[in-house]
Amino acid sequence: MTVPGQFGVKGVQAERHWPPLTLDEASRVLKHFALAFTPDTLLWHGQRPFSATALINLANGPVLFLKRHDPRLRDQTALMEEHAFMRHLAIQGLPLHVPLKDRTGRSVVEENGWIYEVFRPLPGSDLYRDVQSWEPFFCVDQAHTAGRALARLHLASKEYAAPARPNDRLLLSSFQAITQPDLEAGLAQWGKSQPGLNALFQAPSWEQDLKVLLPFYDRLKPLLPDIEPLWGHGDWHPSNQFWTSSDPTAEICGIFDFGMSDRTCAAYDLAVAIERTAITWLAPDYTVAWDQLTALLAGYHSIHPLSPTERRLVVAFLPLVHVEFALSEVSYYRTLVHDEASATVAYSDYLLGHAHWFAGPDGQALLSWLENTLEQTASCP
Repeated sequence: MTVPGQFGVKGVQAERHWPPLTLDEASRVLKHFALAFTPDTLLWHGQRPFSATALINLANGPVLFLKRHDPRLRDQTALMEEHAFMRHLAIQGLPLHVPLKDRTGRSVVEENGWIYEVFRPLPGSDLYRDVQSWEPFFCVDQAHTAGRALARLHLASKEYAAPARPNDRLLLSSFQAITQPDLEAGLAQWGKSQPGLNALFQAPSWEQDLKVLLPFYDRLKPLLPDIEPLWGHGDWHPSNQFWTSSDPTAEICGIFDFGMSDRTCAAYDLAVAIERTAITWLAPDYTVAWDQLTALLAGYHSIHPLSPTERRLVVAFLPLVHVEFALSEVSYYRTLVHDEASATVAYSDYLLGHAHWFAGPDGQALLSWLENTLEQTASCP
């Protein structure tokens, strides 16, 4: 079958950073499992970066979803952190599938230097399979549904007490650095565990580049003592959800991809969802999907009304939620896949470009609107 291109920092690109999965490879991996059928056909290759994925049809049997990781990015320990959180949410009744366990009872398989997970496919339709992260919902109804589902995830997460993931994990939606008493020192300390960032923070331009983030950090800093830690999904956008149909009134019947999850807080995770879905970052001119954003917030509030402090935190976090992930992308592209062009985009367009947009008139208008809208939403019965 034809292997499609990979979603990159500027859209779909022909080059794939990780080789596509093969049928022989799937056969070797699935031998670790007590399955009654053998792999027969590769049905589909995923386009998302950071790993290789495929749907595998078993001869005269079911379909399985196979995911391969480079252990430098996600090793067995890292995946077990995610699986533990997923198991907790599944027990709480959220619609997600935990990975299958092999004959030894492990949910992670190591084979030929790679790390694998195997899942049964989620029910429903993968409506947003061909849509990148920074794209709005198809309609306001689905945005409202996604807001409700995220709120339910946060309620289900309240009793999950695992610690935050280690700083050396790449590509997490973390806030280890931006919640320190001093932003520059926090980033420098956090960056020591991210390959290749020490040199970046020591570059003559870094001090000047940092200045665009400081006003946002100054708004966040007084609120730091009031954060109530909570594990979040970390990458809440519609292409990480399965839907009951293509109808506008479809419900979410499956949640997946917890690779960026971490112990942050509900306000931070909601701000991530806004950043991922409400602003068209991949378009030449950034625009805000106002109707979908309004619906997302209303849906969230209908299940989990935010406290006054949480409302202020959402606004304060929004211009900063991308900071650690963007810098970690620089590390990933530069040191793991040696794609200097994408590393440059992650730094200039993502880290700094988004921050400068929020500092400009359009971004300031969004932050003011968000503050007012959250207050109005809170006052509604």
